[in-house]
Amino acid sequence: MKNIVVINGHPSADSLNAAIAKSYIKGAIKSGAKVEEIEIGKLAFNPNLNGAYTTNQTWEPDLVDAWEKIENADHLVWVHPVWWGGLPAIMKGFIDRLFLPGKAFKYRENSIWWDKLLKGKSAFIMTTSDQPYWYYRLINRMPTVHALKRMTLQFSGVHPVKVKMFSPIRSKSDEKISAILNKSYQYGLKFK
Repeated sequence: MKNIVVINGHPSADSLNAAIAKSYIKGAIKSGAKVEEIEIGKLAFNPNLNGAYTTNQTWEPDLVDAWEKIENADHLVWVHPVWWGGLPAIMKGFIDRLFLPGKAFKYRENSIWWDKLLKGKSAFIMTTSDQPYWYYRLINRMPTVHALKRMTLQFSGVHPVKVKMFSPIRSKSDEKISAILNKSYQYGLKFK
């Protein structure tokens, strides 16, 4: 049985991103996966990494629970919007607080290289944006995809990492939103 963790990075529980996450979860459960969910907007934690990496900032209980889910997962599904070309602040704070040296990766002594501590996991990113995909890719160079896929997940050993962008969202009809939710359900059925 595949163990999947769906991480919703949108701070609002009634957002399209939350509905996309729920649709994926329904599909994955129907296919027989064990699924857990992390709704970042509902967690009680300080999103600021105080003291950067120079001090040990104790994790709040919600972060301890979230990291346990991530560690035990075979597959991580991230759902988030693109805001101002970046991740929502609460999601960025979640990553800053959890993906730490000694947890997600470990620097090697006297070396520029590091050990990837999340090897053996795969990931799927579903993101939403108001700008057309072609514009986000060609003009803006996909900053959130690079930040999450390359600089966080792959840096920590997660591979492969696949990406699906739903865009532009702002102009979507109810019928097209339903199609997006059905697509995320289908992704869940396939453990994408």
